[in-house]
Amino acid sequence: MREFFRELSRRAAISGARPAIVAPACTFSYQDLLNRVRAGAEWARLLPNRVGLLFGNPADCLVADLALSFAGKELVPLPTFFSDAQLEHIIATSELSHVLSDSISGGRARRLGLIAGELGAVACPGGEPGADARRIIFTSGSTGRPKGVRLSARQVLASATALAEATGASAEDRYLSLLPSALLLEQIAGIYVPLSVGAAVHLPHGSLGGPNSASLAGIVEAAKPTATVLVPELLTAWLRELETLDCSAPASLKYVAVGGAPVPERLTSAAWRRGVPVHQGYGLSECCSVVSVNRPGDPGFGTAGRPLPGVHVAIEGGEIIVSGPTVMDGYLTEPEATGPWATGDLGSFDPGGRLIVTGRKDNVIVTSAGRNVSPEWIEDMIAADPRIRRCVVVEHHGALAAVMTPLDQSSSTAALRQILVDACRSAPDYAKPRECLVLTDRELGDLDLLTANGRPRRSAIRRLVAEGSRFLADLPN
Repeated sequence: MREFFRELSRRAAISGARPAIVAPACTFSYQDLLNRVRAGAEWARLLPNRVGLLFGNPADCLVADLALSFAGKELVPLPTFFSDAQLEHIIATSELSHVLSDSISGGRARRLGLIAGELGAVACPGGEPGADARRIIFTSGSTGRPKGVRLSARQVLASATALAEATGASAEDRYLSLLPSALLLEQIAGIYVPLSVGAAVHLPHGSLGGPNSASLAGIVEAAKPTATVLVPELLTAWLRELETLDCSAPASLKYVAVGGAPVPERLTSAAWRRGVPVHQGYGLSECCSVVSVNRPGDPGFGTAGRPLPGVHVAIEGGEIIVSGPTVMDGYLTEPEATGPWATGDLGSFDPGGRLIVTGRKDNVIVTSAGRNVSPEWIEDMIAADPRIRRCVVVEHHGALAAVMTPLDQSSSTAALRQILVDACRSAPDYAKPRECLVLTDRELGDLDLLTANGRPRRSAIRRLVAEGSRFLADLPN
């Protein structure tokens, strides 16, 4: 991290009064931030080498991340949206004893058996950054059991530098941080990219999600950012608000990256109509979050863009293989990772060198007729209908079954069956679902069919369908 903190020091010396963090309760200039990070790092030097982060306040989390990195510690971000069982698994697997927290999450950290405290400060006018800063990122995955990805400062900085170049980030940007700070994507895009180029990071007034959730459209309008990063679910919620208000996104927006899951074409089109310049990307924690992304002025509709500078992507047997400086060191408690990383994702390149991701290798369904079907292909067809919130296609008795969640939870099964039939008319006969199951968001949660960050747990959905514990409606041929 030494190169990053040298650049932070340079910017503080040249234009120290420029805002670095703009939050509801405080604003840190670049000089303020550097002073706080140095003082916090000096205080943190007495902590164990491995320290957790569990924060409800994103501004405090951002400063703690930088201070621990300056001190050369190994960070273990603990997502607040994980269950206690998942966090207990992380704590046990990483042998974590200490955590930095705040008044919002400190009590939970102590209940989990951790020694918890807030970031302190010790005056240190000329402290030097440590050389060995690392982080362990636990991903929930499709099974819900977190797995630790080991990353060094080298991978984090390589990813941030390449992403800044690909997206045209500059000191004039105002980045709006909307994703949870425990997500690696937000750590890269919301801390290291903007601060490395001298931009300001804006933190929202109000929280997203929950009964007292703030208006996303209102948050964006108040911040008037130039850039932000979203997941498809947040983009959907934002567009719904814009359509209800019959207004467009702020004209200040230049670049909105969307990742974490495929973005349906109808969602992309609706976003651009409302002034949201959506650019899809692709990545995974094992490759330090971002592998490819569409560039400003080249939205590359239907693709995940060209690989980041310095990142090499190949297609071998239909599988996406990544090599370069962003590939992880390996999983915690497992052997060191060496050489190119086989992602387990299927894909291809378009004539312009943009990556097209078609699904997961281990999701491929082999029908009783011996046909191979990537379920994501059919799911995208069905999810293209704006009345469908999500869809998961699984195998059942040698054919395909579609498990759907409607946007309008009162929609009739008959109406949803017709939507499914109409959506799949262009698919070949062997790839058309023969049965469907309708589940509401509440039912998905009650049946534990979603991961902590809201992704469908395919293995659990397959088991539910296979057990026949829910009624599957037959579809007409």
